[in-house]
Amino acid sequence: MFMNAQMIQLTLNELNASSEDILASALISNDGLPVVTALSADVDGDRVGGMTAALLSLGTRVTKELRCGNMNQVIVRGDEGYLLLLEANEEMVLVVTAKEDAKLGLILFQARSAIKNLWN
Repeated sequence: MFMNAQMIQLTLNELNASSEDILASALISNDGLPVVTALSADVDGDRVGGMTAALLSLGTRVTKELRCGNMNQVIVRGDEGYLLLLEANEEMVLVVTAKEDAKLGLILFQARSAIKNLWN
């Protein structure tokens, strides 16, 4: 079952509130279009969508080239935090940003729970 934009927004807001280590989240289509975002006001959702599509494309090509199966998540670690991309379904990805000292396992668990909530 697919939810409407208001319910997706509520799910993203709940994800962001579930941990002080989660900074932002967004549901982005595989072709880079922002479906719903819970980003800070100074972040352009369209740019995030485009960059997400580029990361997904590269991740998919690399996993196929290296025979790692289907790509289902990408984790980027920067000096100041994490960027997580998790497959939400065949057409969309959940993007989550987290603080540098975040407990990554917990953030992944919360993100996967949010994905389940989107379709249950």
